[in-house]
Amino acid sequence: MQTIKNWFGIEAPYRFEWNDVRCGITILNVVLIMLFGLQVSWFGLAIAIFGVCKDLSQHRHVNDVLMHLSSVVLNLYFLSLLYGG
Repeated sequence: MQTIKNWFGIEAPYRFEWNDVRCGITILNVVLIMLFGLQVSWFGLAIAIFGVCKDLSQHRHVNDVLMHLSSVVLNLYFLSLLYGG
């Protein structure tokens, strides 16, 4: 564990952030799409739209909004592949 801390330059104790959950959900979305197909993109799209709304209503950072918008675009692309658009 010390090697990882040194590699990333982590000097303070770990502090939980919401972006950790968001990244985990994004990974879960990708894995579910790979396992079950493109129809799982509805799950990812719903989470991403909820995230954009939450970011805009709580005055979050620009990178949070951009991360959610990129998920919206990616999931819309997957859905367009699914429905032949």
